[in-house]
Amino acid sequence: MIRYIDEIDCADKKIFLRVDFNVPLDENARITDDHRIRAALPTIRYALENGAALIVASHLGRPKGKRVPEMSLVPVAERLSMLLERQVDMAPDCIGPEAEKMSASLQPGQILLLENLRYHKEEQANDQNFARALASLAQVYVNDAFAVSHRAHASVVGVPAFLRECAAGFLLKNEITYFKKAMHEPARPLLAILGGAKVSSKLGAIENILPKVDAIIIGGAMANTFLLAKGIPVGRSLVEPDLKETAISIMKQAEAADTRFLLPVDCVVASDISPDADYRTVPVGDIPEDMMVVDIGPETVDLYRQVISEAATIVWNGPMGAFEIEPFSKGTMKIAQAVGSSQALSIIGGGDTDLAVSMVGEADNVSYMSTGGGAFLMLLEGKELPGFKALEDCGSMTGE
Repeated sequence: MIRYIDEIDCADKKIFLRVDFNVPLDENARITDDHRIRAALPTIRYALENGAALIVASHLGRPKGKRVPEMSLVPVAERLSMLLERQVDMAPDCIGPEAEKMSASLQPGQILLLENLRYHKEEQANDQNFARALASLAQVYVNDAFAVSHRAHASVVGVPAFLRECAAGFLLKNEITYFKKAMHEPARPLLAILGGAKVSSKLGAIENILPKVDAIIIGGAMANTFLLAKGIPVGRSLVEPDLKETAISIMKQAEAADTRFLLPVDCVVASDISPDADYRTVPVGDIPEDMMVVDIGPETVDLYRQVISEAATIVWNGPMGAFEIEPFSKGTMKIAQAVGSSQALSIIGGGDTDLAVSMVGEADNVSYMSTGGGAFLMLLEGKELPGFKALEDCGSMTGE
């Protein structure tokens, strides 16, 4: 059973807090979006206000085990200091003599940010010696990094094995609470909206949720595979022809479970995925051989909006098309507006989906925006996240 940070005694303890501060930086190493930092503030403030000495760890980017100055967490330390209105010290590394010295001297109410975990290849390899070195800095482990909780990395699954006391932070608590509301105790009708490029990346999620939901809306390039399975030519569209039989099986399962399975009825097609491409709207049965599907069409938007308006719970992962290119963004944006204006409990998962909801100003109107795409998808697949299991197996390497 996972415990939460407000269920443990923080006073006079050194806490190793794994967060996700993998924020976007511009060419001048300035943070362009600090949402991930702000998401961890409730946990950080709680620990500090309750007498903990806080050692914060995160990765940033993909330095591939090398010290890449452009991926330093120094800008994050500066932003965190500003948000907390208190000094955040910055360690030059996450392990080694200096990190050990700074951690040892840390007093209750003080906070230390370790340098990028992924400067060491041992982080992603879940190296036990590296995990032990990180764990030696603290007495308690807290995970508040949902976005990496599906990764079996040293700071996610290795460190808690070497500490006797572990807990989840408030961000993780929110993720677990809202997911349970959506998938285990939903108000009905329960609607799943799934988009993105490939059926293969969402196959596990579709098969797991199929018997649980009342309706599934399919969008994005993954819809092409289902259209092809129904015998509808999709031109030059991105498609997975080897999954035709799987797609047929899924649609039969939906019919057997009395789950509405909605596919586009019209679509936007283009000569290429670029802002200058020729494009037009056609019924799905009239997709030209030399063009590709890049968005859902207006009739599909109206159909999907109606289903969204009837839902009591909505789970959405993946855009409806190539929304990052302006001419092909309308379908995704209109679905985002429909979800935001609905009266349903709405949970949004995945970076692209979160971005679309934010771009149309609906972020404050959805019930919860998950901080993890891959982790959110793994939950939809019904799998146990390694980071969650590590919290339950806390202290397994301590010999107790």
